[in-house]
Amino acid sequence: MKKQSIRRWGLCLCLLSTPICLIGNPVNKLLERIDKGASKKFHIEIVNENDSVDYFELDQKGTKVSIRGNNFISVATGINWYLKYHAGIHLSWNGMKADLPDKLPPVTKPERLQTNLKERYNFNYCTFSYTMAFWDWQRWEEEIDWMALHGITTPLALTGTETVWRNMLLKLGYDKDEVNEFIAGPGFQAWWLMNNLEGWGGPNPDAWYAQQEDLQKKIIKRMSELGIKPVLAGYSGMVPSNVKEKLGLDVTDPGTWCSYRRPAFLQPSDPSFNKIADLYYNELTALYGKADYYAIDPFHEGGNTKGVDLQAAGSAFIDALKRCNPEAKWVIQAWQANPRPQMIDSLKQGDLLILDLASETRPQWGDPKSPWYRKDGYGKHDWIYCMLLNFGGNVGLYGKLSHVINSFYQAKSHPQANKTLKGIGLTYEGSENNTIMYELVTELPWRSERFSKSQWVKDYVFARYGTRNPDIIRAWQILANSVYNDKPQSTQEGTNESIFCARPAENLFNVSSWAWCDQYFSPYEVIEAARLLLKHADDFRGNNNYEYDLVDILRQAISEKGRIKYKKMMAALHTADKDRFQTTSEDFLQTLLLQDELLSTRKEFMVGSWIDRARSLGNNISEKDLYEWNARVQITTWGNRTAANDGGLRDYAHKEWSGLLKDFYYLRWKSFVDYNLRNLDNYEISEKSHETLRPVTPADQQNNFDPGAIDFYALEEKWVTNKNTYSAAPVSDVLDTAKRVFNTLFQD
Repeated sequence: MKKQSIRRWGLCLCLLSTPICLIGNPVNKLLERIDKGASKKFHIEIVNENDSVDYFELDQKGTKVSIRGNNFISVATGINWYLKYHAGIHLSWNGMKADLPDKLPPVTKPERLQTNLKERYNFNYCTFSYTMAFWDWQRWEEEIDWMALHGITTPLALTGTETVWRNMLLKLGYDKDEVNEFIAGPGFQAWWLMNNLEGWGGPNPDAWYAQQEDLQKKIIKRMSELGIKPVLAGYSGMVPSNVKEKLGLDVTDPGTWCSYRRPAFLQPSDPSFNKIADLYYNELTALYGKADYYAIDPFHEGGNTKGVDLQAAGSAFIDALKRCNPEAKWVIQAWQANPRPQMIDSLKQGDLLILDLASETRPQWGDPKSPWYRKDGYGKHDWIYCMLLNFGGNVGLYGKLSHVINSFYQAKSHPQANKTLKGIGLTYEGSENNTIMYELVTELPWRSERFSKSQWVKDYVFARYGTRNPDIIRAWQILANSVYNDKPQSTQEGTNESIFCARPAENLFNVSSWAWCDQYFSPYEVIEAARLLLKHADDFRGNNNYEYDLVDILRQAISEKGRIKYKKMMAALHTADKDRFQTTSEDFLQTLLLQDELLSTRKEFMVGSWIDRARSLGNNISEKDLYEWNARVQITTWGNRTAANDGGLRDYAHKEWSGLLKDFYYLRWKSFVDYNLRNLDNYEISEKSHETLRPVTPADQQNNFDPGAIDFYALEEKWVTNKNTYSAAPVSDVLDTAKRVFNTLFQD
C-alpha cells in the first residue's frame, strides 16, 4: 500500500508542477499531442490494485477530470472512453487531434471498467505493406497514440526487420547484391517475412535499411514508454532459396506462392539451424533489444511441409526463442492449416499465443459452425479473438456488427475456449477504414456483458460527431442493419468490391481473384443513409469526422449505383443494342468520374497521398522512383505479368481512390467499351450485307467478350511505370462537391 501511495503522489505532483511533468509522464505527452494544454485539464493517477485485471476509473476532481488506472495503457483507454462518451470527441485514423473545450464536461457519476483480457493485439503482417509501407515517424507517432487510447498492449512490430536479415546474411558470407536479391522491396516486405517470396520490389538502397532501423528504434522506444510490448519477428527457419548451393545446408523447397518462388526452409536437423537462429536473434537483439513476444509463422498459405518433422520444427523454433529470452512467448497466426497441431501439441502451456486470425468469419477456437472448425480448438494453448475484416487494404464499408458482438461473448462463455482466451486482436490486412468495426472490437474486453447493437450505435454517433441528431442516428442504424450486417455464416473476405475497380468483363461482381461477395443488403439502403447524412451537411460543416464519413458513405452509395449501371450496360451489350450500349456505357463512365471527383475532396481517398508518402522517403531521384514504383505496382498489378495474371494477384490491393479511378480504372473501362462498340459496328454491317447471323444464345450472354482481346496488363503496366504527379491535397470543398454529385446521380 505504501508503494501505491508514493507512485500516485508522484504523478499528481507531476500534473500540478511546471512543464517538466511532460517529460516524466507519457500520458501527458499524449494529451499534449491531441491538443496543446490538454494535460492540464486532467488529473491522472496510477494505482496497481490487482495484477489479474486492467482497469480504469473516471471521476471528477475539482475542475479536472480524474482518470485512474493500473498502468499507462489503462489510463489512456480511460481518457479515450471519457472523450467519446462524455465529451463527444472521437479520435480516429482520419483525425488524431481535437480542440478540447476550455472546461471539460464533468463526470457526474464515478465510472469503473475492468478486464482480465490483458493481451490486446494489433496488426497483420500485411498491414505493414498495404497500409504502413511508407510511414514516417510522424505517422507512426499518431498510430502509437491511437493504440494507447484503444487499449492495445501487444502490437506486431516488423519495421526494420530487413536490417536484421541484411546484417545476418552478410555475416553468413552473402554479399550486398545477393542480400538484395533476397530481401523484398518496401511495398512487399510482408510477404517476404511470411516466407512467400524473395526480392520482389527491390533492390533496396543502403539508405532504406538505415532509415527503417532508425524508425523501428523510435517506435520501440515510444511503445516502451507507454508500457506497450512489441511483438518482434522471430526466426521461422527461412533462408534464401539458393542457400543449399551457397552454404551447403539441408533445406526443403516449400514450392511457389502465386507464381513467386518461396524462400527455402532450413531443416531443424541441420547442424547449422541453431547457429543461424542464434545469429538471427543476436542481430535482432543488438538492434532492437529483447522482447516478450516473437511472431513466427512458418509454412504460410500452402508452404510445402513434405519431409519436415513438424514436432521437431516446433521445438526448434521455441528453443531458439527461449535461448534469446527464456520468458518470451511465440505468437502465431491461425490461418488455413496453421498452426499445425503436430508443431504445437508438445509445447508447454503458456509458451504459445495463438491469433485466431479471422474469428468473425473462420474461427478455429472451437465453434462447431465454423468452416475451419477445430474440434478441440487450441487445446491448452492461449489464444486471442481477432477480427480480420479487411483484405488488401480495399476501400469499402463492411462488417458484421451483431455477429461480432454475439460471437465474442459466445467464445467467452464456451467451457473450453474461455479457459485460454487471453484477449482481442485487430488483424486487418489494411487499416484506416471501417472505423466503427475496429472501435467495437477494442471495446469488447471492457464490456463485461453482452450489449445492444442498437444502443451502441447511438452512442457511437454521439462519440463520432458530438451530437445525437435523429437523422444521423437513423442513417447509422440503416448502415448497421444493412452493409454492416453480413450474415453470421458468411465467409466473405471484406467489402463488396467496387465494380469501378474491376478488370472489365461481362457478368462481373468481384474485383480481386479470390474475393467473393454476396448482395446481402439493398443498395438503396446505403443511398438512403447518404441522403440522411447529406440533409444536415451545413449543420456539420467543419466537423472532420462527419465530412470524412459523408464522403465514405456517399462513395459506397455511388459504388452501388455503379453496379446497377454496369448491369444495364451489360444488358445492352448482350442484346447487341448499340445505341443503348453507347448510352449506358457513357453513363457508367461518367459515374466513375463523378466518384473520382468526390474522392478528391479528402486526402484519405487520394492516390496522391499514397504516392507522395512513398516519394518523401527517398533521398534522391533514384530512391524516390523506386519507392513510387513499389507504391504504384502494389495497388494495381501487384506483381509481374505472370504473378498478376496467372498468379491471380492483380487488383488484390485495389483502391477506390481519386486519381487511380480517373487515370487507371477509367482507361480499362473505356478500352472495354470502345472494343465492344467496334464489334457492334461490325455486327450492324453484317446485317446490312444480308449475311446470316445466329441469334444471341444464353451461352453467348455468359461471355461474349473475349478476355484476351485487350492486353489489360500492358495498359496497367504503362500506368505503373509512369511518373505523372498527383495532388496530395484536396482540390475542392467536401460538402459542396458531395451535394452536387448526389443531386446529379440520385435525382430519381
